[in-house]
Amino acid sequence: MGQPSAVPRQFGQFVIDALIWGLAICFGVLLRFDFNAAMANWSWVFVYCAMAAVLQGVGGSFVALYRGRYRYGSFDEARPLVCVVVGVGGVLFVLGLLLISASGVPRSTILIALPAAFAMMGAVRYWRRIAVERKHRPGDNAQRALVYGAGHLGENVVRNMLKDPISPYVPVGLIDDDLRRQQLRLTGVPVLGQGTDLEEIAERTGASALIMCIARAEADTVREISDRADCAGLRLLVLPPLEEILEGGGQLTDVRDVRIEDIIGRHPVDTDIASIADYLAGKRVLVTGAGGSIGAELCRQIAKFSPEELIMLDRDESGLQTTQLSILGHGLLNSRDVVLADIRDRDVVGGIFCERRPQVVFHAAALKHLPLLEQYPEEGWKTNVLGTLNVIEAALDIQVDTFVNVSTDKAADATSILGRTKRLGERLTAWAAERTNGTFLSVRFGNVIGSRGSMLPLFAGQIERGGPVTVTHPDVTRYFMTIPEACQLVVQAGGIGRDGEVLILDMGEPIKILDVAKRMINMTGRDIPIEFTGLRPGEKLHEVLIGQSEHDERPLHPKISHASVPGLEPGELPAYAVDEGAPSVLQQPSQS
Repeated sequence: MGQPSAVPRQFGQFVIDALIWGLAICFGVLLRFDFNAAMANWSWVFVYCAMAAVLQGVGGSFVALYRGRYRYGSFDEARPLVCVVVGVGGVLFVLGLLLISASGVPRSTILIALPAAFAMMGAVRYWRRIAVERKHRPGDNAQRALVYGAGHLGENVVRNMLKDPISPYVPVGLIDDDLRRQQLRLTGVPVLGQGTDLEEIAERTGASALIMCIARAEADTVREISDRADCAGLRLLVLPPLEEILEGGGQLTDVRDVRIEDIIGRHPVDTDIASIADYLAGKRVLVTGAGGSIGAELCRQIAKFSPEELIMLDRDESGLQTTQLSILGHGLLNSRDVVLADIRDRDVVGGIFCERRPQVVFHAAALKHLPLLEQYPEEGWKTNVLGTLNVIEAALDIQVDTFVNVSTDKAADATSILGRTKRLGERLTAWAAERTNGTFLSVRFGNVIGSRGSMLPLFAGQIERGGPVTVTHPDVTRYFMTIPEACQLVVQAGGIGRDGEVLILDMGEPIKILDVAKRMINMTGRDIPIEFTGLRPGEKLHEVLIGQSEHDERPLHPKISHASVPGLEPGELPAYAVDEGAPSVLQQPSQS
């Protein structure tokens, strides 16, 4: 059977509104005559009531008040309701002026009836909405939850939970650190105190969960709230990111357990990326390393800005298939958007550039694992130095408009093979910037959370196996970025960077790796040992974002640094030689 029609329900609302007009007009007449009913001309009063009903129906139909267009009892419905009631009252008042001598109905009757009618219509709608919402409140099995944040986001979450009969959580109180909100009630749910009172509030309300509703909360805020929730014995839940909701990956009422990425990650820098990325629209864009974590996310972000052609290049066929699937919805690998090639092959790279003529190039292909490159430095040299030079020279040959080289914080005051090869890549990019009218620049960032082979998946695997979790040193610290944040910086760089520069995002304070390991273990509730293995060759205790010879300038954005890098002629690259298993150039201290 089909769903019951909404027409009877809407007609019923019109009937109620028409009766309310009758009551309001009768009330106005009685009030005008000091409740002496004998003084009123009730025949004309009933004529006024009939006219009000007809006008209400006509006006309501004109603004679709009785067609189910507006959410019942909402502010959206209040606006057309005000218009109709005022319109009906205005017409009746004018008619009253014309008919006063014949009807005997005082002119002030409508002035009294108009606000009374609107008040009664609003009251009826409010009462019915409350009754409906009470029917749809979460069931008795729903967990009692506190909501951290009494702003617009917290209000929406509370309202939606209270209207969802299958919601696993029912809000019993709000927490907010703003003293001005301490007496506030949202949809009947009171603000019970600040974050410092969380333990006492949890005990008083019997809550078992804490839902964080703070828009774009920074990692240090999440860490602080997470610690308070642990002390109060509450399970901390967060909402999905807004970007995920907009892309259909979640809803505002969806909550999930807090992840380590929420605790150590950051939100992207607030920049008008749409206007910055104008240089991508309608252009042929090529991404090297498109099958990797950074390259794949770069491709996904670039695809949103409608390039004429997106060329995804990598030597990893499985990685290319995964990237193509995430963007186009298929992994057939039979179209021109995927290119299987190795950047070490100069002739192949040059041929691809000559044939496809990209206008914008993002160079993300690299070998990135520090300890592995310490063992096999020749491989780092071939890919990170010679491969980068191949891509740069191919880009120079066809005069690309924009070239963005993806680098790493390990290139600042480099002590490892990885850092030194990436530093050479930055200097080669700066050299190219001096020889073209296009923009050639580099982007440098710290550890990328969740990328393949990064620390978090490693720790997760060790915890799943029962440990131990291996940490190199109890005091070692690192800077962290999420994959979307890192890729947004790369895209922004192409729009705001200047020739030969390195752009570095202000990533806040570095985080102790030991603290990350402890938090990940605590989240599982298991007793997992931690083992210290010692710093590996070439590894720093603390990374830096800007080298000692570099200057921190922030001309365009307070959180994006612009550092100058001296160019390096390819001919100045020392001859490839192996000294104790490593190219001699990489054995020397990093030069400015």
